[in-house]
Amino acid sequence: MKLQQFNALPVAEAAALLRPCVAIDSWIDAVLAARPFADRDSVLACGAQAAQRWQPEEIARALAQHPRIGERAQGQGREAQLSAREQSAVDAQDRTLAQALLDGNRRYEAKFGQVFLIRAAGRDGQAILQALERRLQNTPRQEQQETAEQLREIVQLRLKELFSDE
Repeated sequence: MKLQQFNALPVAEAAALLRPCVAIDSWIDAVLAARPFADRDSVLACGAQAAQRWQPEEIARALAQHPRIGERAQGQGREAQLSAREQSAVDAQDRTLAQALLDGNRRYEAKFGQVFLIRAAGRDGQAILQALERRLQNTPRQEQQETAEQLREIVQLRLKELFSDE
């Protein structure tokens, strides 16, 4: 989408475009309140700054929208499409990898009480599995911080893609 088009959209339509980036209302509201943006760098900087203010409960709600690594998002919505593309390097036909990710996801969820989140774009399945195993050694506080950072990276990639027509 062209940034000028986004700047001119009614609030509800613009919010609907941002929601697949992350379902955190305070972030969406902050980005919308900063319109109009002069250029793509401005909107990316605003999105990054707004993401620094996320609260743990907001991140927890946003995680509910993400599928497990190695699983496909349900539905046909924009967020499901983005997730599927981001996880495309995870070879679903590799049964050993799929089982290792499933086992790792289960251990992670038992330890941390949330879905394992990682910026999958640019990583293959083995790299994701290695990161999962490493992060299982984190303390809950360390993992909370790492999860927030991974979510920020995902959001920045999605925001860049949204305004890739500039």
